[in-house]
Amino acid sequence: MAEEYAECLLENKFHENCPGCKVDQMKRLRRGFPFSELLTVWLIVLCTALPISSLFPFLYFMIDDFNVAKTEEDIGFYAGFVGCSFMLGRTLTSVIWGIVADRYGRKPVILIGTASVVIFNTLFGLSVNFWMAIITRFCLGSFNGLLGPIKAYAMETFRDEYQGLALSAVSTAWGIGLIIGPAMGGFLAQPAKQYPSLFSEESVFGKFPYLLPCLAISCFALLVTIISFRIPETLHNHKIDDDASSPDESFDAHKALSHDPESHKATGRNEKSSLLKNWPLISSIIVYCIFSLHDMAYTEIFSLWANSPRKYGGLGYSSADVGSVLAISGFGLLIFQLSLYSYAERLLGPTMVTRISGSLALVLLSTYPLIAKLSGLALTLALNCASVAKNVLGTSAITGLFILQNRAVRQDQRGAANGMAMTAMSLFKAIGPAAAGIIYSWSEKRLDAAFLPGTQMVFFILGTVLALGVVMTFKPFLAQTQH
Repeated sequence: MAEEYAECLLENKFHENCPGCKVDQMKRLRRGFPFSELLTVWLIVLCTALPISSLFPFLYFMIDDFNVAKTEEDIGFYAGFVGCSFMLGRTLTSVIWGIVADRYGRKPVILIGTASVVIFNTLFGLSVNFWMAIITRFCLGSFNGLLGPIKAYAMETFRDEYQGLALSAVSTAWGIGLIIGPAMGGFLAQPAKQYPSLFSEESVFGKFPYLLPCLAISCFALLVTIISFRIPETLHNHKIDDDASSPDESFDAHKALSHDPESHKATGRNEKSSLLKNWPLISSIIVYCIFSLHDMAYTEIFSLWANSPRKYGGLGYSSADVGSVLAISGFGLLIFQLSLYSYAERLLGPTMVTRISGSLALVLLSTYPLIAKLSGLALTLALNCASVAKNVLGTSAITGLFILQNRAVRQDQRGAANGMAMTAMSLFKAIGPAAAGIIYSWSEKRLDAAFLPGTQMVFFILGTVLALGVVMTFKPFLAQTQH
């Protein structure tokens, strides 16, 4: 009965000139695995994620070259401000981009976001001083507001049975971008020093030692921008909030209501509920912010810790060494998310996946100070295993929260809802690198402290933030929409 009801609605409610209706019809008629759509979403998210943390492996050396830090211990302090400028820009514009996506469509916001990577990431690679680096990163974050709209786009493009996989692809690409980006930064930064046979000190890459990784990411973003011109618009250009008997409702809205006729009669859709009063949405965003704060702080601290000399409790790694570790982590994350995550989510549900992932990551994080005491092959194996596991667990937790957020709102609110989530998340992610840099710089000055000396304090604080996020996934704080 439900299928016949849905088909009838589709026939009666289809608007020939509405791009959203065309996508709904395409979803209904499509058979088989949506490989091309999945790949497109994956590439767009990867494009926006790559520049976020690509600077971390070489940021330590970039700040040193700018000659703004008076002592070696102060480098982490200044690095934090460059690291947070991207997220500060995103914080100020995410809601605006979400509103634009709900009014004018997902596609324009996606195109602007990918094009901004081409322009501002290249300019960041050409930075000659501290303030130019901050300004270009801030502009990059301000114009790159497509993560919220692409999540809404993923929910609207895929059939119900593939929506979990679609959001898993979003978080997978996001997580891999946050890993492969630093790997590219580590391998390609300072090419005249790392690959003197290929690049001379007199070449443009010798004069601008951090341009090559930024340029490589910008070229990829240009390709993604060209591909994005071919994606369909999913936003309906007619009203979908009229009375249930109105002919202007979309197929997706009726399909959702057809699962519960009683709810259809009782609630209607005459009035838009305020997003701020939607506690399932707000609670999932708050938990998402805590995990995002931890994730961004961990990303910066890992690179600073790996680059720092042994005498300060670091690993003494070069940017290329850090790149190798992160490349291996990205490969492991890709395999897990594409092969195992969707099964875990269907078996346990998104909330339980988030809880388990956060709890295991907390245990893993406590071993990092011990890893720093290793050397040689033991260090390499332990660090790579820990990095792969930590990134898999962190991305799995974030994916579960993605799903909860998008299930908590209707289609016409997803852009704004994801914009809210992006704004809040970006604020916390802006705090993350700044706080991480300050804390790490402080930890290097208390190597002889009686309580948690050196980097032990850094990882203790990271663990505390993560533990708070795990606790908040339980009732009564985290609420879920009942379907």
